[in-house]
Order: sequence, then structure tokens, then C-alpha cells
Amino acid sequence: MNRNKGNKKVGFLAFLPLIVFLVLYIGSGLYFTLKKVENPFSMFPRHIALFVGIAVALLMQRQYPISQKIDILCENMGNSGVMMIGLIYLLAGGFQGAAASMGGKDSVVNFSLSHIPPSMLVPGIFIMGAFISTAIGTSMGTIAALAPIAISVAEGANLNIALTSAAVIGGAYFGDNLSMISDTTISATQGVGAKMKDKFRMNFYIALPAAIVAAILYGINGGEGVITEHLSYDLLRILPYIAVLVAALFGVNVAVVLFIGILMTGIIGFIQQSVGFFEWIGAIGDGMADMFSITIVAILVSGIIGLVRFYGGVEWLVGKITSKIKKRKEAEYGISFLVGILSAALLNNTIAIIISAPIAKEIGEKYKIAPKRLASLLDIFACAFLALMPHDGGMLIVTGLGHASPIEVLKYSYYIFALIIMTLLSIKFGLFRTQEEKSYDKN
Repeated sequence: MNRNKGNKKVGFLAFLPLIVFLVLYIGSGLYFTLKKVENPFSMFPRHIALFVGIAVALLMQRQYPISQKIDILCENMGNSGVMMIGLIYLLAGGFQGAAASMGGKDSVVNFSLSHIPPSMLVPGIFIMGAFISTAIGTSMGTIAALAPIAISVAEGANLNIALTSAAVIGGAYFGDNLSMISDTTISATQGVGAKMKDKFRMNFYIALPAAIVAAILYGINGGEGVITEHLSYDLLRILPYIAVLVAALFGVNVAVVLFIGILMTGIIGFIQQSVGFFEWIGAIGDGMADMFSITIVAILVSGIIGLVRFYGGVEWLVGKITSKIKKRKEAEYGISFLVGILSAALLNNTIAIIISAPIAKEIGEKYKIAPKRLASLLDIFACAFLALMPHDGGMLIVTGLGHASPIEVLKYSYYIFALIIMTLLSIKFGLFRTQEEKSYDKN
């Protein structure tokens, strides 16, 4: 049965539930930020704001019984794609917690910093930040682990603090954008139906040139310093991170990959006696618990998007965007800036991707844009725009530790600017297209 048959479309008003959510969540966050309240965006929790948005959605289109609208909400909340996202979120959180409990996270950080030549300290910090974040799958985790050490070294060696801070942020977002266990990668690939290995390759072609440019600029402007403290690491404890990355690149199902990674952390931890059984189990549980909130958000947003689609909102938005689009490249620009602006507004790149992915998929199908390209654009612009926000969590960490202003740090954000420019060039000149895409649109 076609639920949309005879449905009166309300166009832009269909997005009212999402607008209510954004106003409540962002509005209260900004208000409490001005009031200098600690954790201002937690004062009106995002899942509560989403429930208010759901209430608004259920009160719309009064000609339909509320039971029918609840059915649509629940069907979309519980579809297999969203459940897979939730499963992968939980496994990724469990892996991160398990790896940290047996010393893997510390070993990754210390291994990275121990192999930086004194003359290449700042570009080395950028490169090692990229390695760490690709391994552990989180920009915030990388910044939290790396920034205190990097900034302390910069202060001791009389290096530019703002430049070093920018290198930490740039490296962190490089890996977050590529990592197989990053929540942004999971959301983007699952949201548009792309394979992780394909999206990784697409992103890598764009991110690598940007990273090379950034590393050169950091090398030219970074100066010279030295790490004096001894940083211990164990290569065996790094092995689960490498195994997860390599297996995912070879196309092994990411849920299976993460499950194997969790088992590896336990085996290595038990052999080395670096973690006890119940400590390890508890760490897995804590890591999963850290992902509960974003999992619930993904489920609730999917439900709202289902009602927005039922009310004709997605159809209206795609029509509005595509009415001004004559070429595929204009569709790519539209998708990129949509997710980027949402990411900056929400201060959360994952939620921005979750909201944008269904719309991007609709536009992508119309203009024959490959899923891997859609996932790449969503992830790149969601991460890049967020990294440039002066009140992003990563920026707050480095500016708080280094006592540098966000404007000074942004001035040296070579990687983020290079990434945006490289991606825009790939859109402008039609780079990295499949043969099918090229045959559809010669432009």
C-alpha cells in the first residue's frame, strides 16, 4: 500500500519538526554559551529536542490518524539501515574502549610522537595526528590525547603555539574523515549505501594532496623543537588498530572487523596482563555507552525524516535544489554546502550527515552520482566546516591548553583549507568519476 497516495504535500512546512529541533538545541546552546555555562549544549539535550520535534511532526497533517503517523515514524526508526548504523556505532565504541583499556591508545600516541625528527616537529605532529585519528576513529579523542603533549612540547621548544594547535586539529580531522571506525564514515556510507572501502579510496585521493600541502607548509613555518621526555609504547598493542584498518580496506564487513578487533584487544591484554577480564568487559561496555546518545539520535532523526518525506518535504527540497541545478557538479556543490552548514550550525558533523544523507541520496539518484562520491562529499564537508568553528570542542581544547585565540589557530589551519579547495576542484573539473558517471554527464 502506498502511504503517500492522496497525501496533501506541505512543502517547506514539512521540515518544521527539524527546524524546531534545531532552534531548541542550537538556540539554547548559544544562549547558555553567552551565559558562560559549562557544557552549554547539554542544557537542552539533543534527544529531548528531537522528541519535541517528533511531537510537532505528529500534530501536523491532522487529516491522518496519529496512529498512522506513529507507524511511519517507527518504520523509519527501525529500518535495517538505521539498525546497522546503531550496531556499528556500538561495536566501534566497544573497540575504542577495549583498545584503550589494554594500553593501545597510549601506545599509538607515544609511538607516533617517538618517531618525529626534531627538525620536523610540527609537520610530524600533523602526520602523527592523522595516523592516530585514522587508527582510533575520533577527532576529539585524538585532540584530547595529542594536544596536551604537543602543546607542552611547543611551549618548551619555543614553537608557535597556534601553529602547533592547528596541526593537531588538522591531523585529527584527516583521520576522522578516513577512519573505518569513525562515526562520520559509518553514517555517510550507511546513509547513502556506499561501501566503506570505496568511500575510503575516494576520500584518500582528495585528502592526500591536501595533507601533503599542509605538511609542507607546517615544515616551512614550524621551526625546530625536541621531545625530551621518554614515551613508552608497545607495538603489539597497536596491532588491533592496524588489523581493523587493513581488514576494512579489504572489504570485510565492518561489524565483523570491529568484533574481531575487540577480541584481539582482549587476547593481547590478557597475554600481557595489561588488563583484567572484568576490566576489559567494563571498558567495552563503557565504550558502547559513549555511543548510546548518538545511536538514539540517529534512530530518532531517521523517524523524523520518514515523516518529513511522508509530508512531501524531501520531494520539495530536492525539487527546489534541482530546479536551479543544470549539471551534476551543481548538485555536488548543493550537497556539500548543505551538510557543511548543518554541521557548523549543529556543532556535530555526525548528526549533520545523518540529516543530510537521505536528501543527498535522492539528489544523487537523480544526477547519477555514485554512492561513494556522495559519502565522500558528506564526510569531507561535515568535518571541514566543523573544524573551522571557533567553538568546536577540538578548538576549545587546544585554545584552552595553549592560551591561543581561535582566530590565530584558524590562520594556520592549512589542511582544512586545502581539503576544502581540493574537494571544490574535484567538483569543478569532474575528477574521480566512474565510467558510468562520465557516460551520463559529459560535463
